[in-house]
Amino acid sequence: MAKRHYIPVTADVPGVNDSLKALIRRAVRTALQAEGVELPCEIDVCVTGDEGIHAINLETRQVDRPTDVLSFPAFAFVPGQPPDDPGLCDPDTGLLPLGDMMISLERVRAQAKEYGHSSRRELAYLTVHSVLHLLGYDHLDEGPMKAQMRCREDAVMSALGLER
Repeated sequence: MAKRHYIPVTADVPGVNDSLKALIRRAVRTALQAEGVELPCEIDVCVTGDEGIHAINLETRQVDRPTDVLSFPAFAFVPGQPPDDPGLCDPDTGLLPLGDMMISLERVRAQAKEYGHSSRRELAYLTVHSVLHLLGYDHLDEGPMKAQMRCREDAVMSALGLER
């Protein structure tokens, strides 16, 4: 039997129940499947609040404000080209460490209200967004890179049944 993805979800804020953790894991797995990732992967997820993500944003990016999601890729992959080199896998676990993500639950709730959809949809969207960053996608410009990433986000959100 093939190994499964390992997606530990930790939280340092209240309100992150088993249902939300399951949604995060489902969003990660759906994004990996949609991107054609066949190697078993590990992605560590931390759900925090504005204070926690603000501190990490300042420390790692020198941006002095909270944000909704931060992604810390372990490798620099090419968007649309799923990692397929088993040599990148951890020899002890057999898992490809894709990286870490941090999501602010406060931003999830505020943005859900701002955009007029559920917090569950916003949490899934930010999770998918982060997975795509871990797989090399970016949105630094308003051009083709951003359009490519938005297209993939929409496809994964549709697969989750959480389209706009």
